[in-house]
Amino acid sequence: MNRPLKVCVFGGDGIGPEVTRAAVRVLRAVCSRESIALDLEEHPFGSQSFRESGVAFPEASRQAASNADAVLCGAVGDPDFDHLPPMERPQRCLLDLRQLLDAWANLRPARMSEGLLDCSPMKAEYVRDLDLLVVRELLGGLYFGKPRERRGESPHQVALDTMVYKEEEIERIVRLGFQLAQGRRKQLCSVDKSNVLECSRLWEAVVARIAPEFPDVQLSHLYVDACATALVTHPAEFDVIVTSNLFGDILSDQSAGILGSLGVLPSASVGGPTALYEPVHGSAPPIAGKNIANPMAAILSAAMLLRHSGGHEDAALAIEQAVDQALAQGLRTADLLPRERRHEAVGTIEFTEAVLAALDVAV
Repeated sequence: MNRPLKVCVFGGDGIGPEVTRAAVRVLRAVCSRESIALDLEEHPFGSQSFRESGVAFPEASRQAASNADAVLCGAVGDPDFDHLPPMERPQRCLLDLRQLLDAWANLRPARMSEGLLDCSPMKAEYVRDLDLLVVRELLGGLYFGKPRERRGESPHQVALDTMVYKEEEIERIVRLGFQLAQGRRKQLCSVDKSNVLECSRLWEAVVARIAPEFPDVQLSHLYVDACATALVTHPAEFDVIVTSNLFGDILSDQSAGILGSLGVLPSASVGGPTALYEPVHGSAPPIAGKNIANPMAAILSAAMLLRHSGGHEDAALAIEQAVDQALAQGLRTADLLPRERRHEAVGTIEFTEAVLAALDVAV
């Protein structure tokens, strides 16, 4: 008998636990249907853990994450702790988790479902064929560089953040971008700011060195500001975008906006032996526990988990098709509706139930 797929679950904060529960329900259902052995364990992580024990990422949770095949995580963050210095806030545990897992590549797919067309702020003819993958470097750049500090006294303070990239960090993410493009439409757009930033000039040089190894991939280059513009003028022309940590964070959220909401965008953070799967939206404490949150991103993150960590392509497709079917029925959580139509919204549980029902007929 095959070894069970071992998944460590971190519910997170705010709406994190409820959308993660939805994803777990769908994950269990499709694994049962497809006879996939599954071993799920939930562990404390984030602000609630910090509130209860003073530690956001307990040692037992670290061990569980390290020993799993995959980690499924809800959003983290709680404004109750915003008074703490940034490096001491509980949400820092997410960066610690990525470092622990050596998750140096973040994959954020943005695919337009026919059922989402009326949710996009853009005209259907511009977004109907949108199928984009942002490949974001995740462990370098401005978010991790040092020194990182604030100096002096008000009103003469100076804040300092440092963008640092090693050549090998750029090479591995760029190479992955090319490899992923080979399995898609064979188009790779490298995004940087080499007209201004020295890190981006190194990035551009590394891309130029690696590109000849992938002659079947059509390579293009855009500055990040030009890419942001292109995403709202002809988004469907993009296939794979590979870029740095900061730029990838911004551009992938922009792609979610094109789809209609951050609540629909899943992600996978890969690189080490254990991959991390999480929705890209925040913890949204004001709506926590009200059966309002969109579980779609968390559910689609579970599909990515089955695809990338389990090798179960059919099961992943079944989840994605079930989500499409729920959307095709006109089911919308509040984030996907204009204010005047929010009375039509279904809740977190209702949308999840529709996905579960669709799994009975999804291929």
